Parts: sequence; C-alpha cells; structure tokens
Amino acid sequence: MPFFRISEMKSKKASVSSAMEKGVAGELIKVGVVTYQEGEGPMPHFHPNEEQFMLMLEGKLRMVLGEEERVIEKGDLIHIPRNTRHGVRAVGGPATFFAAKSPVGNGDMGQDYNRAKDADEVWKRLSVS
Repeated sequence: MPFFRISEMKSKKASVSSAMEKGVAGELIKVGVVTYQEGEGPMPHFHPNEEQFMLMLEGKLRMVLGEEERVIEKGDLIHIPRNTRHGVRAVGGPATFFAAKSPVGNGDMGQDYNRAKDADEVWKRLSVS
C-alpha cells in the first residue's frame, strides 16, 4: 500500500546506532524518520554506495559533514553525497529527522554504514556544546 501514517508505523532500534527509526523501502529509495535522544548519534561514517538527504523535523543535531561542522535544526535540509564522512549528535534534547537514501539495497537504513577512520576524534568534537 502506498500510504503510510508515521504515527501508526512500528518503531525499531536502528541497526548501527542507538536511534529509534520508522522506515519503508520502495524500489529505488528507502526513507525513514529517525530520533536520537540527547547526546546520542551514530559514530562518524560514510556510505560508499548511497546518497542521502536529511530534513530536520524537531530538535538540534551537532553535525560534521566532510570538513564542515555546524548545528542543524528544524527546517534544515542536508545533502550527503556518497563517500562523504558525516556524523551527528543530538544537543539540547531529542532530535528527529526524515532521511532518504538511494539506492534501496536491502531496505535497512544502516546497510551501507562504514565507520570513518577518524571516528573517535570526530565524535569527541561533536560532544562539545
């Protein structure tokens, strides 16, 4: 069925982080609504096979994308090209975003996760308020 009500979708723990997510896969793209609690987020990583978009719905995330670092919040739309190191950490409370990734692969939002070589160093930087 092509219609989905987010409030009625089952929430599950993400496969590669502490996030709670609700998602669905189509033929060529997978999408999900992802929520991190304050201080949570995935270790910095990259996707060699997937392009990604994020649309912030609620809260704030401290984000590193390539060499840029900034706080993103409601209304921000972010494009993450393939092979670009990125990571986020929720600041000031829970943060929720809509994510779209292509190609669909097996439908798991964390399928193409590859930890960045400098993940520990970047994670420490994301911890700074």
